[in-house]
Amino acid sequence: MKTKETLYTLFFSPTHTSQTIAQAVADGLGIKHEVSINLTYHTPKEDIHIDGGWAVIAVPVYGGRISETAVERLSFIHAKNTRAILCVLYGNRDYEDALIELSDLTQKQGFIPISGGAFIGEHSYSRKNKEIASGRPDTQDINMAYRFGKISGEYIKNWGNKIPKLIVKGNVPYKVKGTQIPQAPITLYDICSQCGHCINICPTHAINNKIESSPEFCIKCCACVKECPNEARIFETPFTDWLYKNCSIPKKIEMFFCGKYKADNQPLPFYHPEDVL
Repeated sequence: MKTKETLYTLFFSPTHTSQTIAQAVADGLGIKHEVSINLTYHTPKEDIHIDGGWAVIAVPVYGGRISETAVERLSFIHAKNTRAILCVLYGNRDYEDALIELSDLTQKQGFIPISGGAFIGEHSYSRKNKEIASGRPDTQDINMAYRFGKISGEYIKNWGNKIPKLIVKGNVPYKVKGTQIPQAPITLYDICSQCGHCINICPTHAINNKIESSPEFCIKCCACVKECPNEARIFETPFTDWLYKNCSIPKKIEMFFCGKYKADNQPLPFYHPEDVL
């Protein structure tokens, strides 16, 4: 009797962009038995072991690297003979070393990377009248993610059990992040209804019952700002102006496939997944 193949969809997605892309890729892959592992709101209490099947793994990019919180929570996931499609979501500036970092991390955890994609999601600092990748991933992005998943599944059939290395853009050693200044969104109490929604959706539990954020634990994802029903949460940063001025031209999605690279093992990006076949 043939064992039913399982698809594991793993994501860390405070503002839902990574989750949206992960689900579209998973839909394209077309494996009916799917297990969703949402790492957004809690660190796993114990190690999670995956044996065989496929995984779609999607995380956001913060400052050219993958989110440190996502790294911590992914370290609880251990795989064996599990093929993986990797996705990073960045806010239209640059994904820099995030995709290669995710590739290295997932291999360390036992996954076999098949393909990797750098997708665009609305920037955490995007605001009204100063929008950065507003509305992304949009319908075209989601369609591309679906095709990326579908083609990844078809493409790997050519390799059998001898899967070549996935080479993606990025540098090792990874980019060193600058000094982090402790900051956090603040509450406009005159319009705050104390509904507690921001407390429930904070991925690091940085908001207390007084609707005060701890700068020490806040990761500046701005989920609370984007989802407050009364627009009572705000986060002011001069970086919004810089991004609006310098990063408003829409970036293209870049995709990479194992065994496809330029001379001297240089990464070869694809902009339409069908071109790899």
